[in-house]
Amino acid sequence: MMDIQKELDTRGLNCPLPILKAKKALGELSSGQLLKIVATDPGSVRDFQAFARQTGHDLVEQQTVGSEFVHVLRKR
Repeated sequence: MMDIQKELDTRGLNCPLPILKAKKALGELSSGQLLKIVATDPGSVRDFQAFARQTGHDLVEQQTVGSEFVHVLRKR
């Protein structure tokens, strides 16, 4: 079980809103803390992979649960 510090609900939002909200939420966390994002946009899978590569945050987990996409980022 991961120790998630903050959870973000971006259901119903399309690119780039989930990324923008995640970027803002990561700004409120300390280094090493985890952010969980729940999205319904299928494009969010590749968007968060690219976001992690570009920003240096660690994409700890990605999974599809029904019609939702769950992403967990560790702040660098």
